[in-house]
Amino acid sequence: MVFLVSPTSGSATTLRPFGLADVRISGGFWGARQTLNREVTLPTAMRRLDEAGNFDNLRLATGKAQGTYRGRPFADTDIYKTLEGVAWERAREPSERLASWQDETTAVLAETQAADGYLNSYFQFVGGGRDRFTDLGFGHELYGAGHLIQVAVAARRATGEDGLLRVARRFTDLLVETFGPDGQPGVPGHPEIEMALVELYRLTRHRPYLDLARYFVDARGRGLLGPGQYGPAYYQDRVPVREADGIEGHAVRATYLAAGVTDLFIETGERALLDAMLRQWNDMTSAKTYLTGGIGSRWNTEAFGHPYELPPDRAYCETCAAIGSIMWSWRMLLATGEARFAEAIERALYNAFAAGTSLDGTRFFYVNPLQLRGGTPADHERHPAHGRQPWYRTACCPPNVIRMLSSLHHYLVTSDETGLQLHQYAAGTVDAELVSLRVDTDYPWSGRVEIAVLATPEGPWTLSLRVPAWCGRVEVAVNGSRPGDEPRPGEYVRLRRPWRAGDQVVLDMAMPPRVTVPDRRIDAVRGCVAIERGPLVYCLEQADQPDKASVDNVLVEPDPGGLRAVDRPDLLGGVVAIEAPGRLDRSEPTEGLPYADWIPNSAAASTAARPAEPSPVRLTAIPYYAWANRDAGPMRVWIPTG
Repeated sequence: MVFLVSPTSGSATTLRPFGLADVRISGGFWGARQTLNREVTLPTAMRRLDEAGNFDNLRLATGKAQGTYRGRPFADTDIYKTLEGVAWERAREPSERLASWQDETTAVLAETQAADGYLNSYFQFVGGGRDRFTDLGFGHELYGAGHLIQVAVAARRATGEDGLLRVARRFTDLLVETFGPDGQPGVPGHPEIEMALVELYRLTRHRPYLDLARYFVDARGRGLLGPGQYGPAYYQDRVPVREADGIEGHAVRATYLAAGVTDLFIETGERALLDAMLRQWNDMTSAKTYLTGGIGSRWNTEAFGHPYELPPDRAYCETCAAIGSIMWSWRMLLATGEARFAEAIERALYNAFAAGTSLDGTRFFYVNPLQLRGGTPADHERHPAHGRQPWYRTACCPPNVIRMLSSLHHYLVTSDETGLQLHQYAAGTVDAELVSLRVDTDYPWSGRVEIAVLATPEGPWTLSLRVPAWCGRVEVAVNGSRPGDEPRPGEYVRLRRPWRAGDQVVLDMAMPPRVTVPDRRIDAVRGCVAIERGPLVYCLEQADQPDKASVDNVLVEPDPGGLRAVDRPDLLGGVVAIEAPGRLDRSEPTEGLPYADWIPNSAAASTAARPAEPSPVRLTAIPYYAWANRDAGPMRVWIPTG
């Protein structure tokens, strides 16, 4: 069995994942993206790693090359994450080309590894091996070790090969000897190794790996990292994990740590860990998550802000942070079985995550704001005004996208003692030891999901289907007849019966366009609304408006009845667009401050800012994930109502 996350038997988990070989995506929205990822994005990344000097860095560390180190101290992790994607792709379908690349890369890593197991090309070359573990806050050595462990576990599970596992275990054994209650005190400034150590324990059942993960969790919040450049909250070291009431600091660090802590709960059953994660997850989703599922509202530290500090134009919403939130919510779903975690995964997948890659699979966003104003200067390599980029000096996001897409089918289905649960809907098959299903759907464009039972054990079992919270009207039928229980949005409809091969289940979810209003405490978007349909968040992009009308100057009528979904196979690879009635201010700003005295019962707050009578216009909204695939022009998710 090939698993991405594999809780041990007897662990404190409510749901269990299916093996990657048991679930396949065969087409549709995510099937096309998995194919593109394998055929285009993965080869592109392999080439970029060569061009960016990642492999040259390893050769420098072995003394087989001369020159200057290129990239960040954690540049090795770009190789590890890409290699993890290769492993999961080989599990999906054999490939001599991918197998050869994995073998060659494994050989280079084994050759680079020091005699005692240490492996980090930056510290081996730049510091000559003398500065090991002296900068845990920003050196990223333990972060790099975590990604090495993850790819080693993936390679072993996906291909049965032990080469990378031997490399990773040698490094991990060194860490076990170095850190812990009786060793060097310290915690990683960038969490990642915690979930990797738990997964390595799950694979090997070697208890010291789990103990080291627990140590790294227990030692946080005790001042071991010092104040650093941004303060201890930046790297989740302000308070001990079990005492934290909210989520704070660097968004990727925070969600990676939370995923590892949740893994630790699943393996130990310590309720205090789960309680802490529930508090942090609730804080994140209720007050620090964008409509797209993106997280991180501050550019200067790539971090969470205060509750409801969610400016659309200055949103950071790193692609890696979306992936981190998905990984964490997946583990929370396994731990609790609650639909809200699958709901969060869906929102992040279709919006914040999907926007991170161009439709042709060759370019990437690092940050994913919800608004780009006209004339905004591209004052940073990562600024979206540049458009998606082929690669970055800090290239953490592209290989992270690769490994997520390669393993995406792992996030669709789980089981428990009662039966099987479908959390996300994609065309494909579930083919386990006793149960075989085929799923046909055009989700997210259509809300109709058809499930055919191909094989089933004798006796009754429960097929649980998630009904999204956005779904206002839903119908369920089994062999043409409605079951007794009415499906409820935000919950699972549970169909328990003795199933037979040939049974047909239809889940039909209405998908009218919706008008979404923000919490009034989100100051940055008061007086605005957004448009959604199904799991997709929509945006206005200037390229789609009449006469290229500036989206900076439009108003929308907040009436769901005025919205019209339009099938556009010709647009952006095929989308359902939404037309909306709006108004356009075509005036030019005048001199003076953009303010005026308030006049009771007057719709015109400032004649300097806009005319009294904006002209009617028919607006066109596209799925947020598809923006900036023509030009990186003005765009907005939140639209003023006037």
